[in-house]
Amino acid sequence: MREDAGVTDDDAPVSTPLLDEAMKKAAVAWVSVAGGPALALWCAPLEGTLLVVSGPGEQTAPGLAAATEAQVTLRGDHGGRIVTWPARVSRVRPGTEEWDTVAPLVAAKRLNAPGPTAELVARWAADGCAVNRLTPGGAPRAGADLPADAQAEPPRATPAVRAARKPFRLHRVRRR
Repeated sequence: MREDAGVTDDDAPVSTPLLDEAMKKAAVAWVSVAGGPALALWCAPLEGTLLVVSGPGEQTAPGLAAATEAQVTLRGDHGGRIVTWPARVSRVRPGTEEWDTVAPLVAAKRLNAPGPTAELVARWAADGCAVNRLTPGGAPRAGADLPADAQAEPPRATPAVRAARKPFRLHRVRRR
C-alpha cells in the first residue's frame, strides 16, 4: 500500500501498449453503465484516461455521472472492436484544481463548440454538466478474448417515429 493517498497497488491503472494506443486515438467510446446498453460517447484522451462530458446541452449518458464503474469498448477506423476494458469512473468537480486543469483541455477538443472555450467551461459548471474520468480498472480484453458475435441489438423504442407519407406525384395519373 502506498502511503501518499491510502491507495493500494491494486487500484493503480491497468495499462497495456494496445490500450494506451487505442485511447490516444479515441474520439468515440462505447460506454456501458451497470450492464445497460453501450452508448457511443464523444471522449477526449488525457494521460492514460478518457474524459467524457454529459449533461444539459451535451451528450446524454444515463447513469454515468453517478457510476463508479463502467465497461468501455474502443473501435478502430474499420469499425471493429479493438479492446474492451472495465473502467473506474470518477467525476471532476467544478471549482477544484483538477477542474481548472482538465475542463479547458476537454473544451478545447470539443468539435462545434458554441462559443469560446472559457464560456463553454463556465456553462458546464453552471448547468451541472458532468465531466467524468474513465480510468482503466482491470485487465483489458483484446483480440481472441473479445466476443465473436456482433453484439447487435434491435433498435430501441423511441417516440421519434412519424407516419409514412404518401409518395409525391408530379402529375395526376389517370385510371382507365
